[in-house]
Amino acid sequence: MDPQAASLLALFIPILGMMIGGFVVFSRSHIGRALADRIAGRSAAPPGLEAEVRELRGEVEALRAELTETQERLDFTERLLSAGRKEG
Repeated sequence: MDPQAASLLALFIPILGMMIGGFVVFSRSHIGRALADRIAGRSAAPPGLEAEVRELRGEVEALRAELTETQERLDFTERLLSAGRKEG
């Protein structure tokens, strides 16, 4: 074996060992378990969260409708004002 390749291998083995050890420690931590649950699709959402999201979506839809109505009123007012200027 080439001496340069052997020295690279000698450096790679401890680095690989530390990476594996770090992965094992991380996977047993709370964050590691939460990440694994999230990836697997088993994330635990609080029970009232879905109802709250539905409520917020309803509020957003109401606000969109109100904004649309306000924009229509503004357009109407602008047309009225511009028509008044042309006549006068």
